[in-house]
Amino acid sequence: MENLVNQSNVLFVLLGAIMVLAMHAGFAFLEVGTVREKNQVNALAKIIADFSISTIAYFFIGYSLAYGMNFFDSATVISEKSAFELVKFFFLLTFAAAIPAIISGGIAERACFKPQLIASFVIVGFIYPTFEGIVWNGNFSIQSVFENLFGHEFHDFAGSIVVHGFGGWLALSAVLILGSRYGRYKKDGSLVAFPPSSIPFLALGSWILAVGWFGFNVMSAQELSGVSGLVAVNSLMAMVGGTLASLLVGRNDPGFLYNGPLAGLVAVCAGSDLFHPIGALIVGSVAGALFVMTFNMTQNKWKIDDVLGVWPLHGLCGLWGGIAAGIFGLEMFGGLGGVSFLGQLTGSVLGISFAFILGFVTYKIINIFSPIRLSQEEEYNGADISIHKITATPNIDR
Repeated sequence: MENLVNQSNVLFVLLGAIMVLAMHAGFAFLEVGTVREKNQVNALAKIIADFSISTIAYFFIGYSLAYGMNFFDSATVISEKSAFELVKFFFLLTFAAAIPAIISGGIAERACFKPQLIASFVIVGFIYPTFEGIVWNGNFSIQSVFENLFGHEFHDFAGSIVVHGFGGWLALSAVLILGSRYGRYKKDGSLVAFPPSSIPFLALGSWILAVGWFGFNVMSAQELSGVSGLVAVNSLMAMVGGTLASLLVGRNDPGFLYNGPLAGLVAVCAGSDLFHPIGALIVGSVAGALFVMTFNMTQNKWKIDDVLGVWPLHGLCGLWGGIAAGIFGLEMFGGLGGVSFLGQLTGSVLGISFAFILGFVTYKIINIFSPIRLSQEEEYNGADISIHKITATPNIDR
């Protein structure tokens, strides 16, 4: 029976890893559909290249930094490690690799290819696993400090802060350093519309992400015995809450509509194991509305050219999710308890501050040695031609 339980857990986590791996196709098509046609090839290339670089960085450095396990032993020793340990690495790798995929959407259409790969290696190898280990492995005893100060550890079940908030604020640092795309704003500061190249691709990306997210959330339990129907239902309710709120606040705009479910799912990650389903619906609804409003403010008022709106979607909705776990996770609001509002607020702010500051420093240093922005001519021609020497839909003489 013990062997059967172990094998079941291995299969459970492996399926979760595969589902989250499939989400990277969602990241790719969401970006492909949002950018202009002359940048579609680059969007596809970045996601798979970033995933590969992330795998190398996490395998050799990041996983050991976060959890103390390395792969430098002989093949014999590695083969003797439990199958669960190995699939757990695969599962957590897919989370780590989501960070560069998030950043990719914010810096689209004007970022150089190689400097971004260098940044991805540094982020997944060093920056992300440091914070991941603090929250999910108790490194540096910071969780003990939270428990002593607030009565409970900082709670982030599936990564509203650890993954999404962290990636969103890293992206903001890169976007601010890059600046806006050429022609995005007129001399008087007014916005020039750059419409999405393909709403069908955008929608496809959103659907792939939404489906994979149930592996992201439910399988964060990492054991079959820990499977929670509550996590599944809460994820569903947050998803539809975000969808309907973005539909209403976004006035039927399909771009907002298909980002709404993602906003809800980002926000529910942290407390998906604690919320009452009605609480999850509220959390997701607030996130959907928050995304639409802050995306408009980001682009129009603050002149931050975040192409896919990854800072509003992941950064701000992730921040809301981390804080919301300290509200709707409380028993007085129908939750299961075991969290504190001040602990969630402090931990969330700590996480995003860590990401933004180290992200800004990282991109600044890389930019000194290898400029991270395309030239004006290269950007005008499009990243597809300038970097990859091919377009998504080449003209063929017949």
